Amino acid sequence: MRDSEDRGCSEALPFARVITSDPEEEPPGRPRRHPVWRDVPDHLWDDWRWQSQNAIRSVRQLRDLLPFSPQELEVIGDLETEYKTAIPPYYFSLIDPDDPNDPIRIQSVPSPLEQENPSGYELEDPLEEDKDSPVPGLTHRYPDRALLVTTHVCTMYCRFCTRKRATMVRGGWDAISRNDERMIEYVREHREIRDVIVSGGDPLTLPYNKLKFFLDELAAIPHVDVIRIGTRVPVTLPQRLYDPSLIDLLASAGKVWIQTHFNHPREITPEAARVCLALLKAGMPVNNHSVLLKGVNDSLEVMRELMRALLRIKVRPYYIFHCDPVIGAGHLRTSVWKGMEIMEGLRGHLSGLGIPTYVVDSPHGGGKIPVMPNYLLSASDDAVILRNFEGLIVRYQAEDRPTTAQPTTTRGVSALLQGTKTALIPENSERMKRRRELTVINVNETEPGTRPDDAHGERKLKSLNVLANGCGS
Repeated sequence: MRDSEDRGCSEALPFARVITSDPEEEPPGRPRRHPVWRDVPDHLWDDWRWQSQNAIRSVRQLRDLLPFSPQELEVIGDLETEYKTAIPPYYFSLIDPDDPNDPIRIQSVPSPLEQENPSGYELEDPLEEDKDSPVPGLTHRYPDRALLVTTHVCTMYCRFCTRKRATMVRGGWDAISRNDERMIEYVREHREIRDVIVSGGDPLTLPYNKLKFFLDELAAIPHVDVIRIGTRVPVTLPQRLYDPSLIDLLASAGKVWIQTHFNHPREITPEAARVCLALLKAGMPVNNHSVLLKGVNDSLEVMRELMRALLRIKVRPYYIFHCDPVIGAGHLRTSVWKGMEIMEGLRGHLSGLGIPTYVVDSPHGGGKIPVMPNYLLSASDDAVILRNFEGLIVRYQAEDRPTTAQPTTTRGVSALLQGTKTALIPENSERMKRRRELTVINVNETEPGTRPDDAHGERKLKSLNVLANGCGS
């Protein structure tokens, strides 16, 4: 941004959430702009080149756009040498400037908290990708997958990025290099690799010809079934995908899946919805990764809102990552119990299509480890004991064979394994209450002249009441 620009920061910015929790409101809400860019013509605002050229990249620019104390400015100025800042005007306009804890700001604006490391456990390469790199830029960790780091450039540098070490590299990435060719050769020579993740940085910042090189070369390898593009462009700079030639290039490979990265429902805007739909129409599935971040999405309410909003724009929630212990991100990390608490509130309360897998990316390059609440409670030779989101505990016989256990007088969960019970049902279950009400209606409607207190109706109600009270057999 030029010094001569009229920043207009004294004008208050009316703030409204883009996505509300109202299920009837289709995303997105109305477009927004910070007042400093209110006079930018639409044809420039919608041009990704203009957005990139006018991205906020320094403390000098930030101090005129957001309130900071002199001490904060000094600290975040020091951070410029440790990690890049780049925030396109589009993404910056999603920030509420009056809220120092705004979830969009937390993700994009440097914070003095990045210099704190109380645990001493923040690492430069927490996933040890470099140790599993047989050729520069390629990580081969899982038997059938490989990850290619194709660029150090991002449209917006997330403050929690696990690959900060790569993004500090400057220059020399535009032309196709010998290392780029070596990555392709490695994939070609290893027939066990079926799935290639093209990552960075953000591969959609690559020059057209270089992106085409990776897509064409990978698509031509017969044993590669899937090419995943890991990108945050639909979130931070959707204008990049307004270009039909880029959509056509991605679709031309025929194997491309898009892995994008929405962390908060306010990021799902008209512009984001537009480009996700364009990718889908071109035949590319769109999956979403979220990172669990303190102050951004570490609440059940926000996560439910995010997952529902993703489904409304036909983006499949895929993963929730626990925030990696990377340098500068310690203040954004929650406990694993917080993640499990959120997962407990998603399963059963949202469509299965909206339930991501919560994973911890293991130290020492151990890869993604699913972490979830316990639904398998106990087991015997004959059956397993499972629970659902309501707290309903049931006996489930997986094999079609006679039971070997001898009935034994016992109680509780043990009675499901050794006794005659098949379920333990929580008290005051809303679903069982609906069943009782439905049974009364069905008895009256299907058996004319039969009242619920008649013999047949009474047997039906008694049977249901026994089950609802946790004594079903």
